Amino acid sequence: MKPENITDIDWNLLKQKYPNQEQELVEKLATHYPVQYLIGNVEFLNTTINVDERALIPRFETELFVEKVIEKIKIMNLDNPSILDLGTGSGCISIALKKNIACEVTGVDISLNAITLAKENAEQNNVSLIFKQKNMLTISYEGFDIIVSNPPYVSEIEPVGPETKYEPQNALFAPNQGLYFYEKIIEKIGKLTKKPKLVAFEIGMTQKEAIKNLAQKYLSNCNIYGEKDLTNRDRYIFITFE
Repeated sequence: MKPENITDIDWNLLKQKYPNQEQELVEKLATHYPVQYLIGNVEFLNTTINVDERALIPRFETELFVEKVIEKIKIMNLDNPSILDLGTGSGCISIALKKNIACEVTGVDISLNAITLAKENAEQNNVSLIFKQKNMLTISYEGFDIIVSNPPYVSEIEPVGPETKYEPQNALFAPNQGLYFYEKIIEKIGKLTKKPKLVAFEIGMTQKEAIKNLAQKYLSNCNIYGEKDLTNRDRYIFITFE
């Protein structure tokens, strides 16, 4: 019997992948185990991204984030920009950027498991990318035209859905009310000899003003603006330099 919390399409996919295991599936899903991990992949901006417990499951908000970054690159007439993706996870942002525009992308993640998954996804999607297992706060940002990041941003005291307990926790939670990585990244960008042409963040829906304040603290001669997701929530920050 199909659990109430998944779609007919997902249930049919699961039954095809795990024939004669319906009871086991029902029991697994009852523990809030993510259906995406059971299916093994998600569609993300015209790409198929394999997912498992090595990395966060790509969300719709991140898909729109990539669409907005692509739109801005086109508006700014950036020719084959070099892009640094901080906290690449499954590689979904890097891969989608590479598949949709001419660019060179370097994805960075502290997790070897995530980098291994990202490399598998890049190969599956036939794109050539650079992936590095590095701390996003210690790697050099010099020489990149664009810096994008969907870093850990959930406050350690913020309630989250039960399914997130199966996702890598260090990719979800961050100190300082979820602002830790934004502040460190922005501070590091402020010290660059040559600033990138665009900095793009996915953010928590209550963090816009705090992150704008951080940008004003560490950056000069820049434009900072926020944009909303499809549910009209503040989800994105974009920074350009004059």
